[in-house]
Amino acid sequence: MRILFLNHNVGWRGGTFFRAYQFARHLAGRGHRVTLMTISQSRRVGCDREVREGVEMIYTPDLLWGVGRTGWDPWDTLVRCLLVRREAWDIVHAWDCRPAVILPAIRAARRGHAAGTRLVLDWCDWWGGGGTQRERRGLAQRAMAPLETWFEEAFRTRADASTVISRALLDRAIKLGVAPETIHLLPQGCDVTGAHISREAARARLGLRDDANVLIGIGTLIKSDAALLFDSLALLFARFPDCRFFLIGNHRAQVPAAIRQSRQFTETGFVSEETLRDYMQACDGLLTPLADTLAGRARWPSKVNPLLAMGRAVILTRVGDLPVLLDEAGAALVARCDPADVVEKAGLLFASPGLREAYEGRARQVARDVLAWPRLTEQLEQIYVTCQT
Repeated sequence: MRILFLNHNVGWRGGTFFRAYQFARHLAGRGHRVTLMTISQSRRVGCDREVREGVEMIYTPDLLWGVGRTGWDPWDTLVRCLLVRREAWDIVHAWDCRPAVILPAIRAARRGHAAGTRLVLDWCDWWGGGGTQRERRGLAQRAMAPLETWFEEAFRTRADASTVISRALLDRAIKLGVAPETIHLLPQGCDVTGAHISREAARARLGLRDDANVLIGIGTLIKSDAALLFDSLALLFARFPDCRFFLIGNHRAQVPAAIRQSRQFTETGFVSEETLRDYMQACDGLLTPLADTLAGRARWPSKVNPLLAMGRAVILTRVGDLPVLLDEAGAALVARCDPADVVEKAGLLFASPGLREAYEGRARQVARDVLAWPRLTEQLEQIYVTCQT
């Protein structure tokens, strides 16, 4: 098949880009011709192109900056609308519905509809309608919520098929009038091919003791999740005065002074990919409690997936689809949305290395047998075949 992917993120900067790219490269490995359009890191005019792992990458120009450079630019949208006219596609897959994605996707699908082009829409975040936008701190971002909601919802019934990352979004799509038989759950995948090193070797590189109790947190924190995390850390530090917690990446949260000043707490900021891998290998577990909000129920905390693939324990709360999957497999410690229960689960990890190793083994098994990208790509390929018939 000739497949077009459209994405609203800056290339290689996180977000849905990596979800789209992983599917693209595995589809290319199965013999399909895949083009992925994403936003250039710096271009204001002109496009950059490359072929990576069999995927034709097109980096489109964008005049905006910051949060604006996430699929809202009319210039980027126009450039893409012109580019998609140059080829015929069997499948057009829009990875979310911001203007720079959905408008060229509809144009490409409409142009090729008589020849059998099919439009597929992905949905992996509840942005508007009381979702993630409600968690934003900036006035401008909150003011964008109605527009976000409109783009998020207005085009869903135009798709020949829909992929959703959670049951919450599946139910929302049905309420918007999308035919249930055209909606397919498509979770976030795991890369199980990477080389792994021992916990001891990773700790030696980071200067951590072999017997230290170490938890990590990774990536951006929305307001409600941050509050739950920091409340949990306050209890954790009081109960386990020798444990360490490392908050890695640009979390964008306001850390309470008492937490920030604790010798048990370290903010690393951005780190290299190699250093991030060391922290993941070195930890006793990833601590990623999600608050019970619309945003939390709808999304998939993709920061968990690399830990599963590495065979590391995860502590998370029973919000959304992933905790249910992991709890049924005995592959994670799943807590209530209560700091005391989160800390209780951490204490189980600290008290019993044997228990931790059991969770680690089952985590690796789920990554390999359920969430590996090649397995999910087979499912996506079948979705494409089905919507063409």
